[in-house]
Amino acid sequence: MIELIQAADDSGARLQAHLADEKDTETLGTTLAGVLSPGLRIWLQGNLGMGKTTLTRGVLRGLGHEGKVKSPTYTLIEPYVVSRLDLYHFDFYRFNSPEEYLDAGLDEYFAGEGVCIVEWPDKALPYLPSPDVEIRLEASENGRFVEIGGNTEAGRTCVIGLVKAFRGANPAPKAI
Repeated sequence: MIELIQAADDSGARLQAHLADEKDTETLGTTLAGVLSPGLRIWLQGNLGMGKTTLTRGVLRGLGHEGKVKSPTYTLIEPYVVSRLDLYHFDFYRFNSPEEYLDAGLDEYFAGEGVCIVEWPDKALPYLPSPDVEIRLEASENGRFVEIGGNTEAGRTCVIGLVKAFRGANPAPKAI
């Protein structure tokens, strides 16, 4: 079960939670799928093995995708036409320089109505457009700690919707 941790002065556009296992990470993604809107740019931050692809798998499952979901580490992008959205899953881990983002010609994906989920966004800076939503995954004693923040109006709307969805399922978040 996902344990919400909310700061007492939280505006609602930020979510902190403990994810006990892979199932919780996927559940977070499935719930996130329900509050996505076209054109969102989502950055996934975290070391190797923190669950970035697992979270993306949950988003895709929540949008109705039943096929395989793999990290696009070697292909840079995995496009999915699912449900009500086009979703583009990027992984820039193998970039040796940020200019590889420019050479790959990926700007068009970020200018459209598709949802772009990016693993290792720092490898494409300063060329990658800023995120609407930033998700940080870190190891904790018993699983993972996740922090999700909205950086734009669309991102804040998304995160507030996610907080509401979780509060409906778990109405008493732990104050920190």
